[in-house]
Amino acid sequence: MNPALLPAFVTQLNAQRESLLAQVRQQRGGDIGRADAAANARHNAEGDWASADAQHDLAVALEERELAELNSIAAALQRVADGSYGRCTDCDADIAEARLHAAPTALRCIGCQSQHEAAHGGVHAPSM
Repeated sequence: MNPALLPAFVTQLNAQRESLLAQVRQQRGGDIGRADAAANARHNAEGDWASADAQHDLAVALEERELAELNSIAAALQRVADGSYGRCTDCDADIAEARLHAAPTALRCIGCQSQHEAAHGGVHAPSM
C-alpha cells in the first residue's frame, strides 16, 4: 500500500462513518434516544400493533447492520493506525487500490474474498 494514499482512504472512511451516523439519526427521528423513537413509532401506529412490531423488527435489523458497518469502519481505521491497512488478512498481499476505493473496509484481496465466500456461503459485510 502506497502510504501517500492513506489520507484519502481515511477521509473516505470518515465520510462513510458520518453518513451512516446521520442516517441512523434520521431513522430515529433526530437526536432522540432509541426508547423515545420506539414510543413514537408505537404511538403513530395507533392500535396497529402488528405493523408497529414489524416496523420495530425492521428498525432493529437495520441498526444491527449499521452497527456492523460502523464496527468495520472502526476496524479499518485501526488498521490504518497500526500500518496493516490495505493488506489481505488471509495472504498478506496488497489489496488492489480500486477494491479499497469501492470497499474501503475490505479485509481481503479479491482472490481470498472469493475463496472466503465460496467456503462460507456468500458475502458477509464485516468480512469484506
